[in-house]
Amino acid sequence: MGTGDREQAYTRARQEAERLTADGIQGIVLTWVDNAGLTRVKSVPSARLPHAARRGVGMSPVFDVYLVDDSMTTSRHIGGPDGDLRLFPDLDRLTPLTAQPGWAWAPADRYAQSGVDHPACQRLFAQRMTERARQRGLTVRMGFETEWVVTEGEPAQDTPRYPTAGPAYGMARVVDLSDYLAGLLDALRVQRVEVFQLHPEYSPGQFEVSVAPADPVGAADLAVLVRETIRAHSTRSGLAPLFGPVVEAGGVGNGRHLHLSLWQGARNLCRDGDGPHGMTATSEAFLAGVLRELPALLAIGAPSPASYLRLEPSRWAGAYQCWGLENREAALRFITGAPDDPGGANAEIKCFDPAANPYLVVGAVIAAGLAGLDSGLTLPLPVSGDPAVEGRERRLPTSLLTALEHFEDSMVLREALGDPLFESIAAVRRAEAALFEKATPQEIAAATRGRY
Repeated sequence: MGTGDREQAYTRARQEAERLTADGIQGIVLTWVDNAGLTRVKSVPSARLPHAARRGVGMSPVFDVYLVDDSMTTSRHIGGPDGDLRLFPDLDRLTPLTAQPGWAWAPADRYAQSGVDHPACQRLFAQRMTERARQRGLTVRMGFETEWVVTEGEPAQDTPRYPTAGPAYGMARVVDLSDYLAGLLDALRVQRVEVFQLHPEYSPGQFEVSVAPADPVGAADLAVLVRETIRAHSTRSGLAPLFGPVVEAGGVGNGRHLHLSLWQGARNLCRDGDGPHGMTATSEAFLAGVLRELPALLAIGAPSPASYLRLEPSRWAGAYQCWGLENREAALRFITGAPDDPGGANAEIKCFDPAANPYLVVGAVIAAGLAGLDSGLTLPLPVSGDPAVEGRERRLPTSLLTALEHFEDSMVLREALGDPLFESIAAVRRAEAALFEKATPQEIAAATRGRY
């Protein structure tokens, strides 16, 4: 970040700080998401926002090797007490938090003291991959679905207590928690988050919210904002939201599916082409690259030992490395959309979950898709029905260590991420696998469900 950019940011931040202070905003949280999938934060008083925009806020790089339980590991490039980074808020994303009166939020990019990019900054990685696609003449639109389970009491209690006994996808569940859900919709509306859907999901006390697509970095920012809004609103409502991949071992867990579409100018490349179900050749090659890389991508998008308690066949979790038209059992689901809806055609990656860092997810998916373009890939035949019944499709990794093996063999992801980020991710995955090596499925669920 150059000196001129910092001075411009300082001037703008002074104006923003005056506005926020006049509106009763006392503090601003600056967030980033670590490799374990936890949102970490530094906060500043509103009056200090100009200083943060000009000089940044200090933070140790060691958080890139923190685990889900706040213990630390190390890697070849990152680890230990030495070093310092500067966090710079993205003022374009500055948002007063409706469910946290007196506070505003901005995601942060991380730089070295010298001003150069921190090589392990996940958000800057997502920006680089977005720019890589743009240089190819492509715009990627993305959106995350957020699933969570709402409970009463402490997240770590042995048997969760649910505030509703309403059935899966049932109106009774909405009635039971009508005020809670209406308040959440209002908080998101005031924060200018466009909600597409909010509805009950399958598991007890489970809900899902989906929001409008955005550019890849914006989609990841929204994933953070939506989750923290749900967390704050739930807490103020006397409830505990659980975002872990599973809440109870053996049950259907929380997903965080990623929707994406590929564009050239105003044209959606997922439709009006000569490929499968109307895809253009560009869209098909991009999605084929994602499909090819899915076993390695699981170390990004399903990064916890708990993820593999969720990733079970016949649960709509996407446990097989296949694609299909409107097939909710396929890891890669293609949606054609209505004929009169140019933006409706898109693909959904179903095997990802809320333990994932959304910036790593969007960047890694773009890298995989562009590699598919470079290789001129085509998709195999689509799968209909449940692949677990058909028995012909390849199962995705069933453990974190197996996914890590695919990740470490992926030259596509190593090149895109760069060694410092790639190796710090691998170190965290290996350490978390060891952390839970002797734990039972229920112990893993209990230890992780309230951490994210």
